[in-house]
Amino acid sequence: MTGILSQYMMRTILMSTGLVLVVLLALAGLFEFIAELDDTRGDYQTGLAIVYTLLRLPNLAFEMLPVAVLLGSLLGLGALAGNSEIIVMRSAGLSVKELAAMVALTGGVLLVITGLLGEFIGPPLDFYARNMRMEARYQQEDDSFGNETWVKDGSTFLHLEKVSPEFEFGSLYLYKFKNGQLASISIAENSGIDENDSWILENLRVTHFEQDGVQVQTSSRAIESFEVNSDLLGSSMAKPLSLSARELLSYIDYLERNSLDTTKYKTEFWFRVARTSTVLIMPVLALAFVFGSLRTGGAGGRLMIGVVIGLAYYLASETLANSGQVFNLNPIFVTWLPTAILAFVTLFALSRIR
Repeated sequence: MTGILSQYMMRTILMSTGLVLVVLLALAGLFEFIAELDDTRGDYQTGLAIVYTLLRLPNLAFEMLPVAVLLGSLLGLGALAGNSEIIVMRSAGLSVKELAAMVALTGGVLLVITGLLGEFIGPPLDFYARNMRMEARYQQEDDSFGNETWVKDGSTFLHLEKVSPEFEFGSLYLYKFKNGQLASISIAENSGIDENDSWILENLRVTHFEQDGVQVQTSSRAIESFEVNSDLLGSSMAKPLSLSARELLSYIDYLERNSLDTTKYKTEFWFRVARTSTVLIMPVLALAFVFGSLRTGGAGGRLMIGVVIGLAYYLASETLANSGQVFNLNPIFVTWLPTAILAFVTLFALSRIR
């Protein structure tokens, strides 16, 4: 009997959450599309703006899922309470803990869905969408296309010009240091990374600074090996929200090995983990409210409470994450604090149910 009830409650919550998520994505997609219309230029016109918006939807869904789960759980469980179905479950001998375990199981399913969406679907599509937009906007302006970026590999600093998504570059400048002093400067007219992650440098000119003078060497083609491979270079070019958790951890490890600032990427990683974990809490929090005054209220009242809690969580988490980077606060503390408060409120509300 308990298994049947668990499936029934899971189906109710999942259907309500799916409906809420569709509505939220429709609104978010509309606002995203309107914002993109102000940035159209070159070949990036209305058609590609629509494609860009559609490709961004999985990442937007990942960001909105905690709020969508809360609203969907409130509506679904509220409907069950309004039809006295939860009261009948209690009368049949189910305790509050057992009901909480049932909805937590649904939260676990949603947690897995959220994790898969935020790890394997959203970031790759977001990265592709941003590259597509950049190419379409600047492909007719060769001087403006691409990015310039600096990367560090031990005691060597690399300056890349006109970076393309295929990791084919224009000029490459290498600054090598030894004992804190500049040892050499290398300039390659063209460069790129092959399938073995080896750096191919064409028309290379190397200037060595030595105690007895300066020596210059030239070569038409050279092969170099750096710690920075195509994956790390792609991570350095991408926005943190376009990286999966695995890519974030890999890039954080690279930054730490080279004594570079990791605050932005650590904050994004822990923010993503905390936000995903919140999905497990939201259905239980909704259950606690359903046992309260919402049991006799309508769907409008339940929705309003959900919107207020969801907005409060979203604003608090975003504000703390951003302020943590500004004031150099511990990324784990600032990203997990809203989730911890939400868990405490949930436990407190459940403890007051008789």
